[in-house]
Amino acid sequence: MHLSIVLVAPARAENIGAAARAMKTMGFADLRIVDSRAHLEPAARWVAHGSGDILDNITTYDTLAEALHDVSFTVATTARSRAKFHYYATPEELVPMLLEKNAWLTKAALVFGREDSGLTNEELELADVLTGVPMVADYPSLNLGQAVMVYCYQLASLMQIPRPPVTGTDENQLAALRARANNLLSQLGVADDQKMVDWLQQRLGRLEQRDTAMLHRLLHDIEKKLAE
Repeated sequence: MHLSIVLVAPARAENIGAAARAMKTMGFADLRIVDSRAHLEPAARWVAHGSGDILDNITTYDTLAEALHDVSFTVATTARSRAKFHYYATPEELVPMLLEKNAWLTKAALVFGREDSGLTNEELELADVLTGVPMVADYPSLNLGQAVMVYCYQLASLMQIPRPPVTGTDENQLAALRARANNLLSQLGVADDQKMVDWLQQRLGRLEQRDTAMLHRLLHDIEKKLAE
């Protein structure tokens, strides 16, 4: 599976350099940066130390949505106490999840937020699954470079697994399911039930391919019945 590392508005060049070094060490290459030019500062390259190619090939975007334009499955990191969302996977739990997704999706992204405030709720809503590093206490927390290393180390084994052929239908299955579910909620007049919407959106990302296909069939039957 192609896994991109996305840093949202990183403020410190040293953290970007540390992230690039962690990626290089563990076999990752695609680094995307949102709303920041800190990677252009000399300190980023000093800390990267031998990972200059990662920095040279950074792609930049104005918004997180733009950075995820070609991504089929998004994992966002967050501190549990800072978000209204409740469904999390640990770094260890991500491995079998992404291994299953590897059979039917080609591009995933792992998103890290700002050093001081993380990701906004609006940015978290763009993710399929949320993840956090279990710690004994909330503080001191991991800095950005450390967090990237933890995840790259945990997910490095995925980089060694060949990607099977993926059809366009498979690739768009999860995104289409989200859109379909949202449309059905609107048809039923319950789209303003934020608790239900949040629960549904947060759970869809955990579905395996077979479950996703079955839910498509169920929604199709419901849509057909509503149209009668």
